[in-house]
Amino acid sequence: MAYKLYLSAYLLLQIAACSVPVESDGDVNLLEPLQPYVGKILGELDLISEDRKETLSSISELISEQLELGGNAKLTFICSRNSRRSHMSQVWSQTAACYYGIDSVFSFSGGIDASACNIRTVHALRRAGFSVVGSTESENPVYLIQFSDERPPVKAFSKLYGHDENPKEEFIALMCCSKADMQCPVVQGASSRFAIHYEDPAEGDDTSEEADVYDDRCREISREMFYIMSKVDQ
Repeated sequence: MAYKLYLSAYLLLQIAACSVPVESDGDVNLLEPLQPYVGKILGELDLISEDRKETLSSISELISEQLELGGNAKLTFICSRNSRRSHMSQVWSQTAACYYGIDSVFSFSGGIDASACNIRTVHALRRAGFSVVGSTESENPVYLIQFSDERPPVKAFSKLYGHDENPKEEFIALMCCSKADMQCPVVQGASSRFAIHYEDPAEGDDTSEEADVYDDRCREISREMFYIMSKVDQ
């Protein structure tokens, strides 16, 4: 009986912890549905391997250097078709930067080809707590992805990395997939380049594990973007 009471109390504490608002280091309040997810992310940063942390920390150091010089840090996440991983990375990095009060970091995404922001990506981001609204209807729709009422939404649609809405020079190129990394040995205009390959969640498409595969990739990317921004010196 004592054990059951202890277990019940423990479960109630866990439920209560998930409902506590997440206080950011900056002046941005995240959307309420997104806060429990971010709270869990912050407790999972140690799940990142030491080798991976070394790469991510190098990105943090470069962002810190650019901010110290008084400029903006522009991050362009590049994948083969700008449909899944690059969008998740862009959205989570912008969210993490604002969470940590880093107002001079701006995130973008693009591909070496263009297709569309995959609807499964949209569903995964919604499950995480983002507000995602389709603002156009076409084969390549534009989605407005909101993480806070106090910041403009991220505009997500598939495009080449050199698209007019992306920076043309002095940006950090972050290669989200091995295919893009191999097929694009030179990223025009990039001041630096890092390989942060992620497994393609498309491997789960049209299977019973589809949602789980996308959620796992979303969670992995979110952890790493929060780790990067947590190490940026301001």
